[in-house]
Amino acid sequence: MTFKAQMFQDEDKAREALEALRWPDGPFCPHCGNSDQEKIAKVEGKKQSHRPGLYYCNDCKGQFTVTVGTVFERSKVPLTKWWLAAHLLNSSKKGISAHQIHRTIGVTYKTAWFMMHRLREAMADLNPGALGGSGKIVEADTTYVGGKEANKHRNKRDSKKIGGMGKQIVHTLVEREGKARSHHIANISGKTLRPILTAHVSRKSTLMTDTAGGYMGVGKEFERHAMVDHGIGEYVRGDAHSNTVEGYFSVLKRGINGVYHHVSEAHLKRYLAEFDFRYNNRSSLGVTDGERTANALKGIEGKRLTYRPTN
Repeated sequence: MTFKAQMFQDEDKAREALEALRWPDGPFCPHCGNSDQEKIAKVEGKKQSHRPGLYYCNDCKGQFTVTVGTVFERSKVPLTKWWLAAHLLNSSKKGISAHQIHRTIGVTYKTAWFMMHRLREAMADLNPGALGGSGKIVEADTTYVGGKEANKHRNKRDSKKIGGMGKQIVHTLVEREGKARSHHIANISGKTLRPILTAHVSRKSTLMTDTAGGYMGVGKEFERHAMVDHGIGEYVRGDAHSNTVEGYFSVLKRGINGVYHHVSEAHLKRYLAEFDFRYNNRSSLGVTDGERTANALKGIEGKRLTYRPTN
């Protein structure tokens, strides 16, 4: 997919591309769920007094377009610009800032910022299955994201905040040669980690971790639990390592530190969904930039995001 593609240039083609993506078997009514094509009619006419792409449902007597019931609903932004923003976000390995989007596609910074959060909402997987399984290995680890005290003006530094204090904790699960799943957590205790591990990792999996105390008890609930002790300089012992999840963290931190610079605690989960999605649809799994963009836009349905939740 290049920027010469018709959905980036022509509003009708952009709408048709979104309809083909969302309605592969024909339009369905978002108001009542009717999918009987004989009871759904496209509103057409020579006068063109209606908005383009309007459909009418004979069951509930409602009108709708392809954006109704999605994160794009009631957006004044043209669909060509939505396609452009989605493509830029999904073809940039470390993300792309709202300022860059605002300059590139010609919208205000406020609009670009809100568009990015809507797209991240679409990229969130609401029904994830368990990672791993029999014969598979899942790595688990935590990292800290946030500004360093040393980088602040000396009048704003807090000498008591050392190490991870004052930062946000991200916990990530990565199935080797598979998918990643990240969570923003409050601490790394067993009480916090156990519900995440048992809900998102198959008990038949091999669990790979470091020697953090939060993993000790729950590790026994899996087929096998192997650990590496970073405290003594151990990073690989046979197949025991956490290099895969560390690789994920390297991309995450380069994105947050180098592209976004600052991510608020309130929105961190959406940024994690963004990085998870790109990792789960990466090139090494055979997914192209165009396919990744299309996969992201398949997630627009059934999600609404207004200014109130983002503020």
